Amino acid sequence: MDSFSEPYTCVEDDISLDEVRAQVRALEDDHRANGIQLSGRVLHVCHYLPVTCTLASRAGVLSPPATPPVEVSANPICAEAIEVAANVVEHQPAWRLAPRYGHSAMISGIRSLSATHEQLIIGWTGDIGTGTPGERVPTSSISQKDKDSLEDALATYTPREADPDDDKKTHYVPVWQDDKVAHGHYDGYCKTTLWPLFHYLLWQDVATEYASADEYWPNYEKANSTFAKRIADVYRPGDLIWVHDYHLLLVPKMVRQLVPEAVLGLFIHTPFPSSEVFRCLPRRKEILDGILGANLVCFQTYSYSRHFTSTCVRVCGYEINARGIDVEGHVSAITHCPVGVDAERVARDILRPGIQPKLEALRTLYDGKKIIVGRDKLDVVKGVVQKLLAFEKLLSDYPQWIGNVVMIQVTSPALSDSPKLERQVSELVSHINGEYGSLDFIPVHHYHQTLKKDEFYALLSVADLGVITPLRDGMNTTSMEFVIAQEKTQKSPIVLSEFMGISKNMKEALQVNPWNLGDVAAAIHQGLTMSEEEKARRHEPLYKVVTTHTSHTWAAVLVKMLLGQINKQNTARKTPYIPKDKLTDSYRNASKRLLLFDYDGTLTPIVKTPSMAVPSEEALEALAKLTSDPRNLVYIISGRDQAFLEHHFGHFKNLGMSAEHGGFIREPGHDHWTNFTESLDMDWMGEVHEIFKYYTERTTGSHIELKKSSITWHYRATDPEWGQFQCRQCQDLLENNLAHKRPIEVLVGKKNLEVRPIAINKGEIVKRIVYKNPDAEFIFCAGDDKTDEDMFRALHLFKSGATRATMDPPLSVTLVDEGDDEQPVDLALSPDSIFTTAVGHTNKRTLASWHVTSPAEIVEHMLHLVNRVDKSNL
Repeated sequence: MDSFSEPYTCVEDDISLDEVRAQVRALEDDHRANGIQLSGRVLHVCHYLPVTCTLASRAGVLSPPATPPVEVSANPICAEAIEVAANVVEHQPAWRLAPRYGHSAMISGIRSLSATHEQLIIGWTGDIGTGTPGERVPTSSISQKDKDSLEDALATYTPREADPDDDKKTHYVPVWQDDKVAHGHYDGYCKTTLWPLFHYLLWQDVATEYASADEYWPNYEKANSTFAKRIADVYRPGDLIWVHDYHLLLVPKMVRQLVPEAVLGLFIHTPFPSSEVFRCLPRRKEILDGILGANLVCFQTYSYSRHFTSTCVRVCGYEINARGIDVEGHVSAITHCPVGVDAERVARDILRPGIQPKLEALRTLYDGKKIIVGRDKLDVVKGVVQKLLAFEKLLSDYPQWIGNVVMIQVTSPALSDSPKLERQVSELVSHINGEYGSLDFIPVHHYHQTLKKDEFYALLSVADLGVITPLRDGMNTTSMEFVIAQEKTQKSPIVLSEFMGISKNMKEALQVNPWNLGDVAAAIHQGLTMSEEEKARRHEPLYKVVTTHTSHTWAAVLVKMLLGQINKQNTARKTPYIPKDKLTDSYRNASKRLLLFDYDGTLTPIVKTPSMAVPSEEALEALAKLTSDPRNLVYIISGRDQAFLEHHFGHFKNLGMSAEHGGFIREPGHDHWTNFTESLDMDWMGEVHEIFKYYTERTTGSHIELKKSSITWHYRATDPEWGQFQCRQCQDLLENNLAHKRPIEVLVGKKNLEVRPIAINKGEIVKRIVYKNPDAEFIFCAGDDKTDEDMFRALHLFKSGATRATMDPPLSVTLVDEGDDEQPVDLALSPDSIFTTAVGHTNKRTLASWHVTSPAEIVEHMLHLVNRVDKSNL
């Protein structure tokens, strides 16, 4: 992401739900025609089930109605829970199920997919109620029979607000957690660490006493592991998986480990902070690695996705390319798609018969006055205090509004109680009313309560101005509901914070910096004095956005985007783990063997300082034993120079070595190095050196490595994003202005840019070794990066279905060896005796047939070979 300009939120904003669904069907038909298995199921993984569960005190007896949950979402729903009793089977416990209010936009979007797909909503049961207010059933006391009974009850549950024809394809899968783990996960790590951090606050900024960012980390990790195992339990091949929000950021990687072939997306509903804020988190790498287990990571806005990408580059040093973020070969695509509201349902709700009388009552109560409406959670990030201060500024700067405008501010309980904030708001309201009010005029009416649905929509409909100005917010749905409510009434304007995810969609709103009280007061004045014509002009595009990109469209787009990841290079091929028994048998039965190793990242881990990459004792032991067997020919084929290889491996007389990516070779048993570049035109190196010097001068921390056969520009020690930008600029210059004129190729490596002759690469060296040893019956070749793909490509010796192979003399033989009588040779190899092995993730894009996950495993496999074969020969 080189550009810092922010595009329009989502291209799908201008297309209909039917069009998106048609595109989904076309993708699915295309995948099935190509033999890709699709189950037709979508697994949505949420922190909570959208259902509250109450267990009667004794079997067969229905408990009293459950108390509505304390926590309320950003979307107002009637506070009275609608109880739906499960069928009570004799000798089984009675479960009472009711809607859980919260995240209604997300849940409505998920349920809408039931029109086209079978749905599984996987989530925590939440605390199990007893029917008595304030009481709950300890999870440890619930028997397996009771848990099975809940699953039976959930199988027949249909929420009252759902479309019965759609929701019949929605199934609910409960996740059971230990109470201590569940609350340490949610009330602990999620509420006190991640939620503040994602809203640009550190944990100590919101804590009432000493706070440790790691106190609840074990609970967070354990809860995520429980979710991942539950997903693996219900997973079927061909399922699509969407994991939702910051509660479950470790789940993608955990699922990837359990079900490597899974196609999984992660949608983060909250903002994502800048890298300088996120890097404060002690568990930053674990969180980022967890997220990057997904095939697709989706955010509400482009800004959030750019912050995430920048964090991965700056904090972890990961590479980004056109396909996404690369972590050990697994690529996660990054995108954005905002959540909408269920516009049709909101429009129906606004027409409920109970709303109009309340609307008329409000008009009568505040007759002759302009009405400003605000509704927020009582949370420090929602900016209620700043909003009240801005309203006071309005009355101070525009005294004509004293006695002529009222602010109705409704606050609902937040994720965490804050008596200090509640007291601060109450004191500020009292101050404003005392300063500007009178016996017959109260400027601010503050209600700290949960509104019923009729009251809420009546308030939105009657407003002359909406003011929603959080300090940070993801996708605030109240602002969208306000626009829909105003369609049938006054088309009143709305003042929005520029720090909301929705702000980029709603450009016709009056957007403000909530910290600038003067600007907010001016925007409120502008909204209150706006002409009817301007109101209508601003309202029309707002209404179009809100009613076009709905929660239903959002959910369909998520499915479309995840289907789009299937059969791409980052999900097309899962490289299997190398079979140790098959490897051992083939090694043992071969009379001559070739073992070819890259060095950095294959025999030793990648390190920040290249000179520190020294071979381990185990690696040296493995090389010593391999080279001592006369049936083995062992080569290290590295990008390192001759001096480095001689220093660390020169004492192995029977070890062959190739330096500078195939530029030089020292055969086993010889001291002489053969230079493959002697017969090549190398004049281009001076030109490339000048270009690299230009970029080195302008990129602090970069340096040039000049070898005999190649030249490399390193930028590992630079600012990550600047270094990568400069690398791309330099690459573009070399490819467009030099490469087509000279016999060279430009290679992008791990934090470096290399230029080398076309005829010199690791693949040519491998071809030479194989050609010179046609009687070899076993080949093991291991590497980890792009240059090693040349080796794997060179070992694709057999045509499809063939069992024998013939090899023509390669360029690395004809360029160097004297004489021109080289002839094709017949190889003694069979297709299943070649073990090309990539070091990295199973999803790594590679030509290798097998994989291991780390250099230590390469060494361990080699030690296993020599030790097993030595013992069997005794």
